[in-house]
Amino acid sequence: MYSHIKIEKILFLDIETVPQQINYESLNDDMKRMWDMKVQNLVRYENHGETNSPSELYARAGIYAEFGKIICISVGYIRDNVFRIKSFYSDDEKEILINFAGLVNEHFSSIEHRLCGHNLKEFDLPYICRRMLINDIKIPHIMNLSGKKPWENPHLDTLELWKFGDYKHFISLELMATIFNINSPKNDIKGKDVRDVYWKNNDLKRIVDYCEKDTLTVAQILLKITGNQLIKEENIIKK
Repeated sequence: MYSHIKIEKILFLDIETVPQQINYESLNDDMKRMWDMKVQNLVRYENHGETNSPSELYARAGIYAEFGKIICISVGYIRDNVFRIKSFYSDDEKEILINFAGLVNEHFSSIEHRLCGHNLKEFDLPYICRRMLINDIKIPHIMNLSGKKPWENPHLDTLELWKFGDYKHFISLELMATIFNINSPKNDIKGKDVRDVYWKNNDLKRIVDYCEKDTLTVAQILLKITGNQLIKEENIIKK
């Protein structure tokens, strides 16, 4: 079923994002106004109660590319059943994006190459592309899907693969790891903790470790789905 997937042509990735500022009060007046408008839509769409002020809801700003920023992109690839992983991380988002784009352009730019992530098509990939545009960085050719239809997107999404056409179904990376007996990536922090670990604890390295675990887990899940051997712990190399 998945014989067309060339494992050694895949770049696995995961990103971690946070709100652009430590809190709502740190936003300039224009961004406060934009966030207030965004919150009105959130309240209508998600039926939040009146107690959810723009300041309180700002904790969620990191999931929106217009109000958040990328603090880490972890990538990995497989050669001869060895998984090599590398992270781009910094308080300077533009530095992260330039280095990541350089890697993709230099080593993963052929027509055969694919990106792979969990919820990659609806979150990671659009987020990266939007932040590249905001930071005046040219989007790598294999990532620029503007104008293409959904079925023309060549990249691999473990969430999509698991849906088997059931487009209302959602499964977390942690649950997929659990049902496949793969070591859980959530043995330290979870996604909801990233904002506080970054803005309050100033512990970017802890977030990088978490991001790398997610990237490895994505690779292990794809290997499991495609009937390939899992990566052994001794065959994981961090750059």
